[in-house]
Amino acid sequence: MSEEGFWDNQESSNKVMQELKGLKNIVEPFAESVKRVSEAKEFLELAAGDEDLNKQLSDEAALLKAKIDELELQAHLSGPFDHANALLSINAGAGGTESCDWASMLMRMYVRHADLKGYKCETIDILHGDEAGIKNVTLRIEGDKAYGFLKSEKGVHRLVRISPFDSNKRRHTSFASVEVIPEVEDDTDIEINPAELRIDVFRASGPGGQSVNTTDSAVRITHLPTGIVAQSQKERSQLQNKAQAMKVLRARLLAVKTQQQEEIMNKEAGDKQKIEWGSQIRSYVLHPYLMVKDHRTGVETGNAQKVLDGELDPFIEGFLKTKPEDRDKRLKSKGTEDV
Repeated sequence: MSEEGFWDNQESSNKVMQELKGLKNIVEPFAESVKRVSEAKEFLELAAGDEDLNKQLSDEAALLKAKIDELELQAHLSGPFDHANALLSINAGAGGTESCDWASMLMRMYVRHADLKGYKCETIDILHGDEAGIKNVTLRIEGDKAYGFLKSEKGVHRLVRISPFDSNKRRHTSFASVEVIPEVEDDTDIEINPAELRIDVFRASGPGGQSVNTTDSAVRITHLPTGIVAQSQKERSQLQNKAQAMKVLRARLLAVKTQQQEEIMNKEAGDKQKIEWGSQIRSYVLHPYLMVKDHRTGVETGNAQKVLDGELDPFIEGFLKTKPEDRDKRLKSKGTEDV
């Protein structure tokens, strides 16, 4: 930062400042914890036989444990993009209105979770269901290590409940898939040839066909070689929507490239559980009992409403603290027979 010309380029200097902030968020709490542990050891000698001092020491130990648990969790976020913002997409599965409603419930859950964590959440693109709910939606979630934490949500989510759309009050099972990818910078090693893009513009719309804009400002970009599509309709400016759609496209291309590299590296390790219908990562049971269970980690709770209101930390922490091979093994062996 003290180098000559550092502040000449505001964009690059801001990136360095963000990196510095992220490193400080790791180093400073660690140094503080080391200091407090050292002080507690000295305090322990003075506290012998003194009930009040022992109470203070017990309180300090509890605070230190919480801080160290938090540091341990941070240690699991060492991936190259864990620090990045997240692009979270939800797609309703087969089942019409039932699945569309479930997708909208998941959207509400993630928006509430973002609020609880102090993240900024905005809707980039949304397609509403014919009768209720949503067919698909893409959320941009901005915050410290948003992708690192939310990557645990990638997969198929299963809901079991008495359908509010069934006059006979029968139990229904619905599915929705969640995709989470990191928002990447333009300088990421992903080359996009403009000649390989098809760009369509259209008019954004809301439920029931009501116009959101009076101009064709929404943008859809198709990457012809891969068929990957990204679109944005949140802005009123076509140029802004194009820029946002390009960000999503770049992130999705990076995700495909990363997945291909991982498949090559893991080829000799045997087949891994695929993210597809029938291989759900988590079940939300609202009838005949209440339970949410993650099939990769075994973390479960009977307070389903709390989870649907955004309390996802136990599931996220369970995912981060469980080894990938253990998650795969549990997912293959247990499935959903116990829910």
